[in-house]
Amino acid sequence: MKEIKAFIHRNRISDVVHELKQAGYKYISVVDVLGLLKALDSQEQQYSVEIGDKVVSEVKLELVCDNEKLNQAIEIIVENARTGQKTAGWIYVTDIEQTIKIDGS
Repeated sequence: MKEIKAFIHRNRISDVVHELKQAGYKYISVVDVLGLLKALDSQEQQYSVEIGDKVVSEVKLELVCDNEKLNQAIEIIVENARTGQKTAGWIYVTDIEQTIKIDGS
């Protein structure tokens, strides 16, 4: 199994999640983060006192999938996360050594 972490602009997340769900991906998490992506416009950027620099409110998408579905997931993210900028975000892929189901009973 693989874990994908994708850092993308907030205004692209709904299309990305919708397309992933349409393709049958289930294990998706979305987390708000502050990052250093290039802002699309001044409204997307704010100054962070903690970091001491301008930051962008981004979204970190986390997705777990089988190895054979990895390339399809990456293609969906790339296609739907585009903003028209040279760099619209980043995708990281890592191996998952073990999965353990938390039983609800």
